[in-house]
Amino acid sequence: MPDVLIFGDTRSPSLRHEIPLPLPDPLAYVERNGSRHVFAGSLDVSRLRDLGGLEVIALEELGLNEFLAQGKSLAAAIQEAVWRGCERVGVRDAVTPRDFPLEVADFLRSQGMTLHADGELFDDRRRARTADQVEGIKRGLRAAEAAMIAIWDRIREADGVTADELRALAHRVFADRAALPHDLLVVSCGAQSARIHDEGEGPMEPHQPILIDIFPRDLASGCWGDLTRTVCLGEPPERLRRYHADVREAQRRATEAVRPGISGGEPNRIAAQYLADQGHPTRLDAPADQMLEEGFVHYLGHGLGLELHEAPTLDEGGETLVVGDVVTIEPGLYFEDFGGVRIEDVVLVTEDGHENLTRCSYDLQL
Repeated sequence: MPDVLIFGDTRSPSLRHEIPLPLPDPLAYVERNGSRHVFAGSLDVSRLRDLGGLEVIALEELGLNEFLAQGKSLAAAIQEAVWRGCERVGVRDAVTPRDFPLEVADFLRSQGMTLHADGELFDDRRRARTADQVEGIKRGLRAAEAAMIAIWDRIREADGVTADELRALAHRVFADRAALPHDLLVVSCGAQSARIHDEGEGPMEPHQPILIDIFPRDLASGCWGDLTRTVCLGEPPERLRRYHADVREAQRRATEAVRPGISGGEPNRIAAQYLADQGHPTRLDAPADQMLEEGFVHYLGHGLGLELHEAPTLDEGGETLVVGDVVTIEPGLYFEDFGGVRIEDVVLVTEDGHENLTRCSYDLQL
């Protein structure tokens, strides 16, 4: 096993996986010969030691104050202290995650250290979610579901309620459940719902698709929830009913296929093939070098955990699923003259198949 070096604060998913605490200041995490070391500021040393299993060395012990007294900036002084810590534990050649800061890498290399970026290694380390991370994902989902229900109720109660008002409502629900919003929260109505990441604007109109995509981050664990539903205020037109039924059946079939040992491409193909059999355009027959503009235009889903989008990917060439993976299952159909339909659940891969972690109605009509 190569030596490991991670640097940053615990917004870094690779660092948060190793150190399950919300810490705002930069620190270094090192693995060497089975030992785990952390170089951190004195403000965080006691909490880190309470975790157990770590040799925690204060940056002050590694010369932080000495370097500051020399007139170095705080960032430069921390880099010097980290280098001294690496020397102390004998790390001279290490692998890093893909988000390792370039400035820190340049400095350590200038001191003679060899660093290799290996993003896939760190992706794989996070694949089997810990029990605490699964619970965090569930809390994120519960926050998303509560916000979804609040949005539905508000659409029913308030004539002409706008996308901006509904996003603000969702943010308040998240806060009540100790969760943070992403910068994007989609509440789009009518034709704008065909633009997948259009956050939406204007009032919610009756008899049109209303696509709601919500993904809050659980504060305690740093893990994400993710939930999409498509609804309609009043009687849905027949075209919307058909699209919604087709997407739901594609999602159900793909979900049933989830189990350890299958490729990420298999459930994607199942969903796409069903939608193709119903006469919808899919990427199955689209040229590889062309963007599909209507129909099922995207891959089926993605891993979910300390990042909103992480391994595995449910698409052609996607990774083989393993026990502990958490993935989204979210087929959709999009037509510029009409709008979009997407339904998304979150699924845990278990030893005997899967567990759907989402608890939210699939009803179309509000």
